[in-house]
Amino acid sequence: MENDKKRKSWSELMMENKETEKNVSHGTIFQIYTSFIVGLLAITDGMAYGWTSPMIPYLTSDESHLKMSLHEAEWMETWMMIGVIFALPITVQAVDRIGRRNTILFSCIILVACWIGITIASRVEYIYAARFLKGVGLNMAYVAAPMYLGEIAHKNIRGLMSGIVFTLMMVGTLLIYILGPLVPYYVPSIIASVLLSTQVFAFFFLPESPYYLLNIKKYEEAKNALQRFRGNSDIEEEFEEIVKTMESDKQEKSSSLKAIFQVKHNRKSLIIVLVLDLSQPFACQEIMLMNLHEILNSAQSTYMSTTSAGIIFGCIMLVSAIVSSLIVDRFGRKFLLITSSISTGICLVTLAIYFHMKRSGHNLDSLSWIPIVSVLVYAFVYKIGIGMVPIVITSEIFTTKIKALGMTISDGVYVVGSIASLQMFFALKSTFGIHVPFYLFTCCALVTSLFTIFLIPETKGKTMEEIQTILKGE
Repeated sequence: MENDKKRKSWSELMMENKETEKNVSHGTIFQIYTSFIVGLLAITDGMAYGWTSPMIPYLTSDESHLKMSLHEAEWMETWMMIGVIFALPITVQAVDRIGRRNTILFSCIILVACWIGITIASRVEYIYAARFLKGVGLNMAYVAAPMYLGEIAHKNIRGLMSGIVFTLMMVGTLLIYILGPLVPYYVPSIIASVLLSTQVFAFFFLPESPYYLLNIKKYEEAKNALQRFRGNSDIEEEFEEIVKTMESDKQEKSSSLKAIFQVKHNRKSLIIVLVLDLSQPFACQEIMLMNLHEILNSAQSTYMSTTSAGIIFGCIMLVSAIVSSLIVDRFGRKFLLITSSISTGICLVTLAIYFHMKRSGHNLDSLSWIPIVSVLVYAFVYKIGIGMVPIVITSEIFTTKIKALGMTISDGVYVVGSIASLQMFFALKSTFGIHVPFYLFTCCALVTSLFTIFLIPETKGKTMEEIQTILKGE
């Protein structure tokens, strides 16, 4: 009789476990679905960043419907960066006042208008205005989307969800590289507008972040939102943790800029994020993306055309982004950052040594495959760690109270770092030779690995409250 009871209890326990797994699975599917919906915006972001690459040759050609000089065309990218910087104070207010979800929706509407404006523009100035507003929309999206996903995701798949979005951004860049030279000028704008309109429609039915709802004291709505993102599983314990985290955040002095510097763990969070933000441009991200053909032409390789190498480079980065998204929650943030930064440094120093020897007069014809291999290996090892992980950490390391301000500062520092790294590359290359900036950026990549080893905590599988506890040293 006792054995029958035990068997019955075991059977009931197994049924409960299966039901729990089913509920968790249902919640996971809905969260991943949400990340793909946000990813529609990311695809158009990638298209926006890569748009000038195929369009500048068209707009400066005799076939262009809107004739531009090369100098005028180059200003299109600058105006978008100006828009990004201009939007910083707007974004920090929007995500806390109207919410993460509504900020994303608002950015989508702005971006749809920009793509339509680019399509119908009849003057250069109109394109400049559209690119400026596109920078505003991209900044709002770049801050609000990771914040939203970081707050709705279960701790075990938070890295995956952020990774999906930035993988889709790479899809958008590759898409514009392929379609831009092949289709009429207006087609990419139509594709982007359709994707954004689809997101607006689908996103309208998704709930707001539970963290934001708690911040504005809508407790019942916050609980319902969390329940939707977790399926039918029991959310009481997780909800209590979120409430406890929010109450702890409210004890901080303020949500202003002063609070980031007054509170020790906030300062630590900011330092970590700023170093990671600068690690990307100073590990040659923009330099490789914008100057790949020039770098390979300088190598004078006979093993592969620069056009073919560029396409393969983009494909490898996309594959690497997918791999990173799938393993970031298994191997952890620190492992990927350390491995990636060391490997990136090896690729960069290989390029530096090659160009140094070539400048010194050595005959390297038989070794001209080295820069191509180095660049293609760089595409994989950079993107799997430094190129993906910082945005995951940025979305989870700030307290709710300063997250909007912290992520906005992060975005601004990244833009400034990108401009600085590009200008440094051009200045050092023209003054001392192309090998010198690669030596410098090698050092930057290796410093990132040391910083990660000693100062960045592992956030894999931890709740927001646990992450803050670690930063506080408790």
